[in-house]
Amino acid sequence: LIPMSRGMLSTMYVTLAPDATVEDARRILSEKYADEKFVHVLPEGVAPHTRHVRGSNLALISVHPDRIKGRMIVMCAIDNLVKGASGQALQNMNLLCGLPEHTGLMQAPMFP
Repeated sequence: LIPMSRGMLSTMYVTLAPDATVEDARRILSEKYADEKFVHVLPEGVAPHTRHVRGSNLALISVHPDRIKGRMIVMCAIDNLVKGASGQALQNMNLLCGLPEHTGLMQAPMFP
């Protein structure tokens, strides 16, 4: 992660519901965001990196088992300069003006 010039990587520790599994959570998130242009749930075992979203409106999400039984780890990487308030403002303006939500936001991420 370091050095990095921009971006946010959030790591969340989540207690699973009884009888729920990490695979259930990944499947549910994948189904929930399947039609979202800017949110991608990564395959099992793949962690998001801020360098993969730099300069984009993307959010990359991953789900991993924790070493503590009944818990999972959810990670999300965004570029806080685009996916933050500016990208949100542009998405909202597009919707208010009757434009496709992704107008002006589909540039490829910058790398490195």
